Amino acid sequence: MTAAQLSSFQRWSILIGAAVMLSLAMGMRQSFGLFQPSVIRDIGITSADFSLATALQNVVWGVSQPMVGMFADRYGARYVMLTGVLVYAAGLVLMMVATSALVFTLGAGLCVGLALSCTASSMTMTVTSRTVSAAKRSVAMGAVSAAGSLGLVIASPLAQTLITTAGWQMALIGFLGLVAVMLPSALFAGRADKIEIEKADDIEETLGTVVQTALGHSGFVVLAIAFFVCGLQLVFITTHLPNYLDICGLDPSLGATALAIIGLFNVIGSYACGWLGGRFPRQYLLGGVYIVRSLALAAYFYFPASAASTMVFAAVMGSLWLGVIPLVNGLVAQLFGLRYMATLTGIAFLSHQAGSFLGAWGGGVIYDKLGNYDRAWQAAVLIGLIAGFVQMLMNVRPPLRREPIGGAVTSAV
Repeated sequence: MTAAQLSSFQRWSILIGAAVMLSLAMGMRQSFGLFQPSVIRDIGITSADFSLATALQNVVWGVSQPMVGMFADRYGARYVMLTGVLVYAAGLVLMMVATSALVFTLGAGLCVGLALSCTASSMTMTVTSRTVSAAKRSVAMGAVSAAGSLGLVIASPLAQTLITTAGWQMALIGFLGLVAVMLPSALFAGRADKIEIEKADDIEETLGTVVQTALGHSGFVVLAIAFFVCGLQLVFITTHLPNYLDICGLDPSLGATALAIIGLFNVIGSYACGWLGGRFPRQYLLGGVYIVRSLALAAYFYFPASAASTMVFAAVMGSLWLGVIPLVNGLVAQLFGLRYMATLTGIAFLSHQAGSFLGAWGGGVIYDKLGNYDRAWQAAVLIGLIAGFVQMLMNVRPPLRREPIGGAVTSAV
């Protein structure tokens, strides 16, 4: 069965399943920073310990993503996603019962990191790209990313309310309820495994050949390196913004409000990036996102924080949050087709997660050493501006690729 042969119900059930799974997986993960003050006080760990757990999560997510992508490309995404949901639940349980930095890190770092490889952007964008035609692919990925951001609107207020009224362990139990909703979502999204890839996207090459071609393509290398900055900036914000607001003496609930605003405005931003990505050069849009993010970071941290400035900052960042997902995945599909999309986006995502590690752990180390976040945000702004301009110069010409059958040289779009 091809994408064109899907009924409206089949297509929408797959897309909604992907959106719900992405929404909840990312919504919970991006709300972990709200737990930092309470976990530090109750378990007796430091900000650097908490940051290290978050950093390890990003490293595990990044390192495992190419391998998870290879497995999904070879055997199908459904089993990968279902496994990820179960591992996510195990990670939350370990966090809930933790009495030391080691156990907390195993849950929040190792388990949740592996679970995100199976349930978050790489898997859901691969499923989405198979479900619609090439003409509608960019806007569909933008729409799923947009709907996926609603999880932050749900997860952050839920977490903050339960942390305030019943304790952070009860908030994690609430998150387990959200994980339960991810199970049927994975089953629905997994129906995309039965869709045949269009022949134009199904170049007869081995996985090793495609990976080798990608790593030798200057545009893909630039894309992956610039993606490093995306991870650094976003994870720095989600991990350290609540603690920064606490240091500034602002209401603790403001952190949850800011994350909810990010999620809400991300609905608009992600859909807009997907829509624009189908009409304008994606490399320019992606570079522009990195540059505007960096300017927003500089403006917010340079002036004293207030409730009003925090909410404006959250709205601006939310508009630019997950909009990179349809742009990055669209560029990968444009260069190499769909056959090994999960693998190639996983490789690019490894760079993203290296940046996430530095943003989470490095921010905590800088704060513990210097007592403030000044050097952390200044570094994030500088490399963000550099990455944005370099991204705009990306080579977007698909590589010449040789089909084993017949030996014809083709340009895959």
